[in-house]
Amino acid sequence: MMSNSGVAMALHGGAGARPGLDYSSEVEHMRELVLRARDALLAGAAALDVAVETVEALEVSGLYVAGRGASPNLQGDFELDACVMDGTTRRAGAVAGLSGFKSPIHAAVLVMEQSPHVLLAGAGAATFAHAQGLEPIEDPGAWFSPVRRSAPNAEGLSHGTVGCVVRDRAGRLAAATSTGGVFGKLPGRVGDSPVPGSGAWADETVAVSCTGLGEYFLRTAAAAQVAFRMRFGGQALADAARFTLDEIARMGGEGGLIAIDASGRVTTPFACAGMKRAALFADGRVVSQVFEANEPDL
Repeated sequence: MMSNSGVAMALHGGAGARPGLDYSSEVEHMRELVLRARDALLAGAAALDVAVETVEALEVSGLYVAGRGASPNLQGDFELDACVMDGTTRRAGAVAGLSGFKSPIHAAVLVMEQSPHVLLAGAGAATFAHAQGLEPIEDPGAWFSPVRRSAPNAEGLSHGTVGCVVRDRAGRLAAATSTGGVFGKLPGRVGDSPVPGSGAWADETVAVSCTGLGEYFLRTAAAAQVAFRMRFGGQALADAARFTLDEIARMGGEGGLIAIDASGRVTTPFACAGMKRAALFADGRVVSQVFEANEPDL
């Protein structure tokens, strides 16, 4: 088994997978992205760059409810959200309700690197993205290919999000999350994905990306809660992640998360029927799966 020189990563293609549906295309695609990320990390790539590049590939694939695969809101418009966070510096960038651009995650990076702000929304985010030269969508009807494979849940909302967490050879952590939101959402609805601390988080201890019914992840500050449980409560990675999801489940929510700690341990738990996810573990193993139970504290 090959040595990874301390590198590890995980990605997700969204919670809410339903038994009986065929996710073989997503499983193979996620595995390919993990192998691509592994090669980049072993060559010395930075965690932040790998996280962003992986999420962009998930966005443009059209296989997930993010980027090209997003669904329109009730007025037929596409409003996309994304967040990126660098664990070493705590820099973060995010966009909410972004319309008209192919890569929300790159818009989030531009907010982080080219503005004094953390989060831009709506028309302001679009104006900023245009000024920064981000690639626009010329024909939304031709670009978007909405993924509608999951039946709505009891609350009338079905969902999907993509994300990535990475530890590089230098021990740096980073997280990135992108989403098209829930199906049938009201115009202007913003979930957890673009909110640092709810849908994504990275510091010196852990990097986290969440997926699920965003209202519950907002109400629990889910991504940061994992980090704070570890830092202030002394919990191990897997325990911190599981307790956070248990709280969401008790409130009536569902979803999952991926997380990686400073030692390169990875966990990918979910509190729902299934979650599309893949990981590169520190011992060199590569796993890509949907319904199988999470392996604890690897």
